[in-house]
Amino acid sequence: MPGYGDSPPAEMVSSVQGRVAFLDHVLQELGMQRPVLVSPSMSGRFALPFLLAQGDQLAGFVPIAPVGTKDYTAEQYQQVQTPTLILYGDRDTRLGLQALQNLRHLPRHQVAMVPDAGHACYLEKTEDFHRTLLGFLRQLK
Repeated sequence: MPGYGDSPPAEMVSSVQGRVAFLDHVLQELGMQRPVLVSPSMSGRFALPFLLAQGDQLAGFVPIAPVGTKDYTAEQYQQVQTPTLILYGDRDTRLGLQALQNLRHLPRHQVAMVPDAGHACYLEKTEDFHRTLLGFLRQLK
């Protein structure tokens, strides 16, 4: 993501609106129509504002203990109608539980906990993670 890790700082993603526009541009360039957005950890800074602004463009949303969930109100989350799978590792007792507490206000959500996994549950328990993710994807229209 621009401005994270080893990538250089990017002015275009310094604001919430810029991050929404950036993600929208990426999805358009890839020709994606109604994708499922999977959002682990730091990608929450991009995915959450996109969900709130343009969630109707998504077929589904899978937040995996994303950052930034406390930046939005219960009322804002309640406006989102995107089917959501809130996913976290049971050993992620800080960010995973914080995200769950905030994201539970999404009206069309399910919760799945990956046993014996920490924050990066998709790396630690890949088979359990993929089985859960595929089960959610099969439920979507």
